[in-house]
Amino acid sequence: MLHLTLRQLEIFCAVAQTGSTVAAAQAVALSQSATSAALQQLEQALGVQLFERVGKRLALNDAGRTLLPQALGTLEQARSIEQAFSASAADLPVHLRVAASTTIGTYALPQVLARLARTHPKVRVDLQIANTREVGEAVQALEVDLGLIEGSSHWPGLEVEPWLRDELVMVASPRHALVAQAAHKPLGVAALRKAAWLLREPGSGTREMVEHALLPHLHQMPASSTMGSSEAIARCVAQGLGISCLSRVLVQAQLASGELVILPTALPRMWRHFSLVQREGKRRSPALQAFVQACHQSVPEDGA
Repeated sequence: MLHLTLRQLEIFCAVAQTGSTVAAAQAVALSQSATSAALQQLEQALGVQLFERVGKRLALNDAGRTLLPQALGTLEQARSIEQAFSASAADLPVHLRVAASTTIGTYALPQVLARLARTHPKVRVDLQIANTREVGEAVQALEVDLGLIEGSSHWPGLEVEPWLRDELVMVASPRHALVAQAAHKPLGVAALRKAAWLLREPGSGTREMVEHALLPHLHQMPASSTMGSSEAIARCVAQGLGISCLSRVLVQAQLASGELVILPTALPRMWRHFSLVQREGKRRSPALQAFVQACHQSVPEDGA
């Protein structure tokens, strides 16, 4: 006979994520006393304590950390079952939770969502846009069904599926002094080392790939400024505030308009992959499979 309930697991996960029964009660729409009682019942059923009190917060102990991924996986499976049967029975829209890194969410996904709307109008996508590290963490915690990232995955327990290839290009304002210098001879390592670089924040997939591609050649690459938005960097570069290395997908319109130019350098061309990531062993529902299919059908193999 089962002594655990899905509601108890849901409350346990809410407490783990918020750090208190008060905040968890708001998340699961229960009173604080009912939330505490459900947590106590779960601990009694398992015969272990799951949290330690640290100041005013409840922190997972070893047993709690062991239980959390299993509880999240169980709740995810229950949601999938409920969604599949209730949606098919009532012909209701199916909601997918997707997280994408900034460049992908802004420039690559609109085509995907447009195709999905045409082929599967009942599928709705709730899209979260963040940097690559935050996307990976959301997928790992089963907060989303699928993630789309730039660069590599560093999270255990995730399956990675390469999606499309994107070129990283070094860009500057056409009025920048390095543009005139590069007109005579492609820029070498010495000139690039001295440049004022505008870079993404640590944790960004673009930042990781730029460092991976350039540091072996430059050995050092101090940022004169870091920004949480590639679009902001591109606009600042267009104003002559420095140079940067950005996705061609992102700067294509500004290159076409002449706001930005590509800096010729002696370095090899740089490429990276956009990838789809999901929890290892997660079964794709028909709706999620339709989304993945739209991804592969909407963008050419080598990107823009």
